[in-house]
Amino acid sequence: MRRLWIGLGILAAVAGIGYALFDQYKYHIPGILSRWRDPIAAHHPVVWTPGPTTVAAGKRPPNIIVILADDMGHNDISLFGGGVAGGAVPTPNIDSIGRQGASFDAGYAANATCSPSRAAIMTGRYPTRFGFEFTAVPVVFARAVSRGERADVNGRPGAIFHEERTKGLIDYPDMGVPPGEITIADLLRSNGYHTMQIGKWHLGEAKPLQPNGQGFDEALGFLAGGGMFMPQDDPGVVNAKLPWDPIDRFLWPNLPYAVQWNGGQRFAPTGHLTDYWTDNAVAAIKANRNRPFFLYLAYNAPHTPLQATKADYDALPQIKDHTTRVYGAMIRQLDRGIGRVLQTLKDQGIDDNTLVIFTSDNGGAWYTGLADSNAPFRGFKATYFEGGLRVPFLLRWPGRIAPGTRLPGPAHHLDIFATAAAAAGVPVPGDRPTDGVSLLASAGLGTGGGTGATGVPHERLFWRSGDNKVVRDGAWKLQIAAKPNAAWLYDLSTDPTERRNLAAAQPARVAAMRAMIAAHDRDATRKPLWPALIEAPIRIDVPLNTPWKPGQEYVYWSN
Repeated sequence: MRRLWIGLGILAAVAGIGYALFDQYKYHIPGILSRWRDPIAAHHPVVWTPGPTTVAAGKRPPNIIVILADDMGHNDISLFGGGVAGGAVPTPNIDSIGRQGASFDAGYAANATCSPSRAAIMTGRYPTRFGFEFTAVPVVFARAVSRGERADVNGRPGAIFHEERTKGLIDYPDMGVPPGEITIADLLRSNGYHTMQIGKWHLGEAKPLQPNGQGFDEALGFLAGGGMFMPQDDPGVVNAKLPWDPIDRFLWPNLPYAVQWNGGQRFAPTGHLTDYWTDNAVAAIKANRNRPFFLYLAYNAPHTPLQATKADYDALPQIKDHTTRVYGAMIRQLDRGIGRVLQTLKDQGIDDNTLVIFTSDNGGAWYTGLADSNAPFRGFKATYFEGGLRVPFLLRWPGRIAPGTRLPGPAHHLDIFATAAAAAGVPVPGDRPTDGVSLLASAGLGTGGGTGATGVPHERLFWRSGDNKVVRDGAWKLQIAAKPNAAWLYDLSTDPTERRNLAAAQPARVAAMRAMIAAHDRDATRKPLWPALIEAPIRIDVPLNTPWKPGQEYVYWSN
């Protein structure tokens, strides 16, 4: 009997150790399976298809470059007097796009998370028109993140995972922009442009939904929501892990250090991805200097995982907080890369015939632990407060947009499609509603002098993600939510940072604006192509690493 008890004890101990190891390393399983199913080949160079050796006779349409940052907050650049760590990380190259062209005080993302924003940029339409309401995430990711955000005894609300919604769910690779939509790349390619995509896609992984199936002649990047910037153990990298963030805990063991060329097998890039994207953007511009081209350059910086080059990290010794320093180093590197892109346009003699648009997919993220990315605005990524929606929005076109043009806006991601079409002299397709406007026309730009820029691009704008819905009507902004059941009404002309909620004081205005939202839901929204699998509480005024305190304002975000 004694031997039996000893044997049972050993078995229990082994089982306990096994469970502990499984619990510790279960986050690694998706990455292991992915590498097994889709191996990563060794690095090989990319050769961009060269254009003609000489410029064709006649007037040439302008080149168009859209540069998109990932999770960059309004205050992460120094153009408006801010910058990371109180201005310790200037962004002269990004700033130059606005200083040598136009900047909008109110530049808006189409959504407070990345996939729907990117869908709006590509199509010029509210993504709810074609059912692209939520950011596409794998079930295993949503389940893992929800388990990492549980309610606690201090009154902190927990995340909700909708297991019942996984039944009948379309496959993750099929979550993307439907092939029937017309993208900027479709439009420009059909009018003589060579179209190229570099960087993050996150608009579908199935073949018809990949960049090459959506109008791009050439595409280099990754299809999913993210990737490692460098191998974690590379001697040239400095990592900043975020132990308070369940998303970060999932990313490190699972994201690959890999890219794809025209939808082929994944292979290893070289160096830090931000530099790799820049190197290829420079090469793509040089290869196409003699023909009109469209380049969609979608950096994944400064999205997590936070990884900087050691050289950029060492250049910021004045920043004492390690996470802030890594983040600042990533911004520094991104700015340098964009400077190289701009300089290449000058070196190739095509600077004055190139429209450059710069923006971010949404505001800075709450989970980085950095409180000031969106200052002075309230809110973060995954909220519809201004901090989640206000993004840098800059346009540069030498000779067409007067230097230093500063406009109130609101400008919106929806406008990029129409602006590109107007610059190219291509009519917007008339067989489906488009929701953006040409910023060249509506703001009085592109006329040579840049004067008389008094037009307002939009009188009314809408945002929606599940039960979170917003309308901006003139300067008035109403946000409604179900968790908590609340309404926030602000007059942005007198309260741009949303400090005084006027909903209780102005019930008639709230009712009228609710009716606007209902009409938009009816006219510009279809059933989502896939449901939100997770709802998570996002505090409006403090980042994720701040201890929970009762009474803090929060809103649940559907994803």
